Amino acid sequence: MLIERLIACMPEQWVAIVVDDDSPDGTSETVRSLAARHNSPGLTKVVLIRRQNEKGLTSALQNGISIARNQLGADIITWMDCDASMPPEDVPRLISAIINGPAEIAVGSRWMPGGDDRAHGTLARTLSWLINICARLLLINKIHDYTSGFVAARSEVFQHIKLRGDYGEYCIDFLFRALRSGFVVQEIPYVCVPRIAGESHTGVNLWDYLVKGRKYVSTIWRLRKNLK
Repeated sequence: MLIERLIACMPEQWVAIVVDDDSPDGTSETVRSLAARHNSPGLTKVVLIRRQNEKGLTSALQNGISIARNQLGADIITWMDCDASMPPEDVPRLISAIINGPAEIAVGSRWMPGGDDRAHGTLARTLSWLINICARLLLINKIHDYTSGFVAARSEVFQHIKLRGDYGEYCIDFLFRALRSGFVVQEIPYVCVPRIAGESHTGVNLWDYLVKGRKYVSTIWRLRKNLK
């Protein structure tokens, strides 16, 4: 269980926010059970946000970021997939890069030395690698993994930048605008591992990958025009 692994490796002052788009897989019930076990008066470890009239990855992330900033007063905000393909034990490494270094944003990177993607097949890895090469060539060549989705950032960053997009292309947009705004971004290598539960929304076949890939490519092209 992702949250229990976070509890085992994180320092005391942190809160896990789970944004559930009214999924039928029992997510809300599981999170409520975890909250009942780990929350106590004066100490909140687990927060459930159940959305019934709104859907989408990017809006869910922005919803969680807003709650972390405005209601919980978080200094550093981190997000990740909930399937444990992004090992929760790596979260403290992202946070440490911000606390102990000049970084204002830390990004888990599969495509820099020391990182790897063992979670996806050859097709998905190849397309991801190509999209990231394209982003590096056409945008700012300071990020190896523009499509990471495994990010930590100081709360102040979100006073200037809000997430935009429909799916994973939001990460390209966010990192590019952060660099253009002068924020210090540091990549931390990590190994993306096979998910422990659920099904990937990235793609199920070549056509699905190409359809979703169009959003990534169009985002890169739109941002590229802003460089001129």
